[in-house]
Amino acid sequence: MESTNNYLQIEVGTRVVTKESLKGRTDWERIFIPESVRIIEDGTFKDCTQLTQINIPDSVRLIGNFAFCNCESLKIMDIPDSVTHIGEGAFADCKSLGCIYIPESVTSIETCTFSNCESLQTIAMPDSITSIGKGAFRGCKSLQTIHIPVSVRSISEYTFIECESLKRITIPDHVTSIEEWAFEGCSSLQSIDIPESVTRIGKMAFAYCSSLQSINIQYSVTIIDNSAFEGCSSLRSIKYLYSVTKIGNMAFAYCSSLQSIDISNSVTKIGWEAFKGCSSLQSIDIPDSVTSIGRGCIRELRIPSKHLYS
Repeated sequence: MESTNNYLQIEVGTRVVTKESLKGRTDWERIFIPESVRIIEDGTFKDCTQLTQINIPDSVRLIGNFAFCNCESLKIMDIPDSVTHIGEGAFADCKSLGCIYIPESVTSIETCTFSNCESLQTIAMPDSITSIGKGAFRGCKSLQTIHIPVSVRSISEYTFIECESLKRITIPDHVTSIEEWAFEGCSSLQSIDIPESVTRIGKMAFAYCSSLQSINIQYSVTIIDNSAFEGCSSLRSIKYLYSVTKIGNMAFAYCSSLQSIDISNSVTKIGWEAFKGCSSLQSIDIPDSVTSIGRGCIRELRIPSKHLYS
């Protein structure tokens, strides 16, 4: 193992790089990894806050959990095609990382892998990716657009929460659910199409997407969960709720620009305060199929008195 000032060269012949390989230091600026290395273990380069340059050779197969976590000066990372697994939080808090390419050999993005990568603008995910873990891109404040691979079946909890620059995202046709807090606080997101495969929009999934003006909800969606669109202050209309059976508590609360919403005969339950604070919504048609309307659901709106309050 060679070291000069803030340059470290891992010894040739090393197969597994561990925290001990750093000789007790975290102030390395440049690190060279030889072709003999197969595994970068959990937390190996964690908190190397001055690291600006590191190579990952084609020999590496696995990048462990939190391997580069909080390498806040690292701007570029090239992941070779040999890598088949990138662990949880592997690049979390890499605040200077601007772009990253994920090879086709990787099949999943784990929990919090790129969370709080505040400078990340571009990420290329191949169609080999079948799952994206909770909070994978949480707090990626510079991310403007992203392509979700066609093999992904669910948008997990917190996946894009607080991605405040995200303007455009394409949800592939085979996604069946958008889970809790998936896009909460994506304040630049202006429109989104929900594909026909989606059956459920989870709790606070799009809450406080304050620039969201339109959303196309397909026939397949049966549940709009609690606070799913709460605080979407630019949202003007909701259409095509043809298969929805339940509108959750505060589902559209504080959508202050909402002027119209079509509620179909499939809806049987509207949760409490579902339309609270919708100051632009003057009236609403409640179909006969609705048997339960929660307290404060449509405060200040004109509704038929025959409907129940639970």
